[in-house]
Amino acid sequence: MSVSWEDLVTSALLGTDRRPLRAENGDPAGPAALLDVAALHTVRRRAALRPATGAAPPAPAPPDPRPSLPAAARRRLAQLLADRSTPPGSGRRGTAPDLTELIPQWLASAGAHGYRAPAELLPALLDAARARTDLRPHVLAFAGPRGLWLAGLNPEWRFALRATSRGAHRPDTADPEAVRRLWADGLFAERVALLGAVRARDPDGARSLLAGTWSTERAEDRLLFLDSLRAGLSGADEAFLEAALTDRSRNVRATAAELLSALPGSALAGRMAARATSCVNPDRTGDDLSIAVEAPHECDAGMERDGVVPVPPSGRGERSWWLGQLVEATPLGTWRERFGGRGAHELVALPVADDWSGELHAAWCRAAVRQRDPEWARALLGTPATPPAHGPGTASLALRSTLLATLPPVERSLWVADFIAAHGLSEAFQLLGVCPVPWDGPLGRSVVDALDIARDAGSYPWSFSGVMGLAERCLNPAEAGRLEVLTTTPDEPEGASPGAGGYWSEAFQRLVSTLRLRAAMDAELAPGNAG
Repeated sequence: MSVSWEDLVTSALLGTDRRPLRAENGDPAGPAALLDVAALHTVRRRAALRPATGAAPPAPAPPDPRPSLPAAARRRLAQLLADRSTPPGSGRRGTAPDLTELIPQWLASAGAHGYRAPAELLPALLDAARARTDLRPHVLAFAGPRGLWLAGLNPEWRFALRATSRGAHRPDTADPEAVRRLWADGLFAERVALLGAVRARDPDGARSLLAGTWSTERAEDRLLFLDSLRAGLSGADEAFLEAALTDRSRNVRATAAELLSALPGSALAGRMAARATSCVNPDRTGDDLSIAVEAPHECDAGMERDGVVPVPPSGRGERSWWLGQLVEATPLGTWRERFGGRGAHELVALPVADDWSGELHAAWCRAAVRQRDPEWARALLGTPATPPAHGPGTASLALRSTLLATLPPVERSLWVADFIAAHGLSEAFQLLGVCPVPWDGPLGRSVVDALDIARDAGSYPWSFSGVMGLAERCLNPAEAGRLEVLTTTPDEPEGASPGAGGYWSEAFQRLVSTLRLRAAMDAELAPGNAG
């Protein structure tokens, strides 16, 4: 038969009954003949192909001089990564540790010891980082130069090539020519990394580098470059930031204003202080000193230029919105001068007229966070025993957690420990999130005691699932022994949630087994462990 390949495909799809093939004598050909002809065509097509040129092999992977993982730690990492690909079950979590939640902690510990990733596990590590963005900084640091080399061979791992400053290659910042070339020709992530590296070594040089190309950068790039000036921010940056207040991008203008307000001696901070002190003043008309507030009546062009957003969110009044922004951007030292040398604790305790207390104190909270002022943070947090709704600063747990973050780590942990001892765990989740890990000493004991109290009271166990999850990752593994007694199923008191005892028992068994697993992981990563 003399038939084209297209006719063969059509006949095969429709069937030889509906689209028969014809032999040279005109007789119809059946399915067997169609297959014979198709096989002949296939041989002809393949015979006509020219041999392809062999692909060049990739360049060898760069060396990684870091020490290799101990054998036990390598096996543990393989187990964690294998568990990551297991589909989650449904229903109760059971008593087994959640291995996927321990991957970040394992990676951080391995990185702290300075180990290199096993070559055979690099693909699984990159797959894990592709699926979970929270793992990427740790994975890229652990994978090292070989991980980046491997990522360049697989398009699915291209995120590693767009790495943030931690993963991007940095040149020798002492070589001006190398810095100039990379700043002019590098990828965006490389330029961000370069700016950060130069900023750490030479803040003025980094600012000059950015100023040289500022007018030609895209708005989104200008925003991220400007944000890099937070590190080492000083009065020398003021002129550059002041010029950025007229930038075409609203987000760039807002970031410049925020950075300037963090410089108490800046002209912007002075302008904001002048506006705020025209609104907030001492009131001596009564027997005792109080605070009088007269919120601004308009948001003029000067306020907008200095970063005040004119349109409030839905549900907020314009005047209170403008007032909050002015006070937030005012140096906190202004209020000591304005109120006769009174410190933060005295000022926060003063009565505020006309129900402006909540707005004024919330703005002071944001100012304390922006200016990293621990004295004001302590005053606005008050004592841990005071209920949040009646505290001196704000009832917002989110804002209170940011205030806590300005305190030294040990003081932060002690404050939260006392808060939990006074109020339990129901309002402590966000506060625990800013505490240094592992939770040990008074904080660890407070968490364990509060969980014990909730269990004995027959409380609804699922409402504590968030805290239990944090405890599995953050509690000192040495607390496992104290928790062992809580793994038994308790007698349910009258009025307890049905089945609560069984759930509490499972939760504590999972907590104990997770803490012991974390202890084993730490031991496996210890230098000299060849197990």
